[in-house]
Amino acid sequence: MNDDQLLRYSRHILLDEVGIEGQQAILDAHILIIGAGGLGSPAALYLGASGVGHITLVDHDHVDFTNLQRQIAHTTARTGQAKVTSAAQAVHDINPLVHVECVQERADAALLDRLVSQATVVLDCCDNYQTRQAVNAACVKHRVPLVAGAVIRFDGQVTVFDPRNSESACYACLFSPDEAFEEVQCSTMGVFAPLVGVIGCIQATEALKIVTHVGEPLTGKLLMLEGRNMEWSRMRTSRNPECTVCCNKE
Repeated sequence: MNDDQLLRYSRHILLDEVGIEGQQAILDAHILIIGAGGLGSPAALYLGASGVGHITLVDHDHVDFTNLQRQIAHTTARTGQAKVTSAAQAVHDINPLVHVECVQERADAALLDRLVSQATVVLDCCDNYQTRQAVNAACVKHRVPLVAGAVIRFDGQVTVFDPRNSESACYACLFSPDEAFEEVQCSTMGVFAPLVGVIGCIQATEALKIVTHVGEPLTGKLLMLEGRNMEWSRMRTSRNPECTVCCNKE
């Protein structure tokens, strides 16, 4: 690290649990964020501010006026721009030292197979069930930790799936890819704006904990927030021995 980096990241370095070695691990990390919307916005901003050396943003969509209520990486002036481009600009405005790679494509299996294999940690910040399953399958295949978050209305949840841990569930253990799933969209159900910030920030926190080996990540624990009464709850998760994704015996 040079003098400018030592100054910029000094509050991390002052933490005994992080220090020089932990900050260097952050600088060396490559974090893949699937979705540059409500969850991806705060996650990308905090990961960029923290000094993650390489962030890859994947989102096929453009900034819409209705996004601005909660997707804080975007601005009124950037309405109509690609979300990945807008979010990259927001990250660079905070920290120009971060390399942000923009992928304006749908996250299909072929793309994920390529990108996940290059990542240190993956953040699932999307709002599509099939994409979540595809992200999970790629993370299992390449043994890359996955930090998954979701918010709808006043409710949020976040967890970590770590294929490197033989006890860890994967997303498909909890939500079978074979089941019919009724998609719930913010555009029809609504979402309370600050909650995506809360969950997105937790996703960034968990990613940095994994990178720096600080504390205990949310592996095996589903953290849930009921925002109306600000009540947190936890549910234990475990690997499903019949899971067709992480326990496929073929």
